[in-house]
Amino acid sequence: MATLGIIGSGRIGTAIARLAVNAGIDVVMANSRGPQTLADLVSELGERATAGTPEQAAAAGDQVVVTIPLENFRALPAESLAGKVVLDTMNYYPHRDGRIPALDSEQLTTSEMVQEHLSGARTVKVFNNIFWSHIPEVARPAGAPDRSALPIAGNDAQAKVEAAALISALGFETVDVGALADAWRFEPETRAYVRPYAADRTASMAQIRDGAPAGPLSAADLRSLLNRAERVRVADRTF
Repeated sequence: MATLGIIGSGRIGTAIARLAVNAGIDVVMANSRGPQTLADLVSELGERATAGTPEQAAAAGDQVVVTIPLENFRALPAESLAGKVVLDTMNYYPHRDGRIPALDSEQLTTSEMVQEHLSGARTVKVFNNIFWSHIPEVARPAGAPDRSALPIAGNDAQAKVEAAALISALGFETVDVGALADAWRFEPETRAYVRPYAADRTASMAQIRDGAPAGPLSAADLRSLLNRAERVRVADRTF
């Protein structure tokens, strides 16, 4: 099976890596601190996992997950990612990333901004609306009655097809939201963000961060949430 590059070894990147190796997919992990800092993680992941630089993960991956703080997106190796399907998990949190005028003014969504930097890549937004610990909890094989769905957005139709196939192998259905400009429908504080994957959908963000268990979110229920989405004022974002 194809190789998945993962740039970013935090909680989301690690959760995706575990699903990938369990699905028989080779992964090349990278972070900003160097391959030597990933020795314990790749040992835990097993023989399908190796560590490399971001450039090496980009070159090795048939598809590449980018999951780093948005403030560092310009450090992504644009040249090495040219031609690749890039799965962008990044969200804008002003308290962490600083103020970004193009996002505050809603000229761009986060993934449109990332796509401008990665001009030769084909960016697909995904895995940004689910809490990291819920990713392995709700992943299910194809055909499972309680299989959950994730929203995706992208400007390249074939890239979304390829991304959906990978996401299916990892354990999720997908709901196509449209172009990167439409990705606001599942960004922070929208109806489809994090809470719908909690077993108790009234759980607070603090409760979810403290370990509130996950529950399934069907494609039909996700589609309903996306269709009823109201755009959150990015400049006023608090979480």
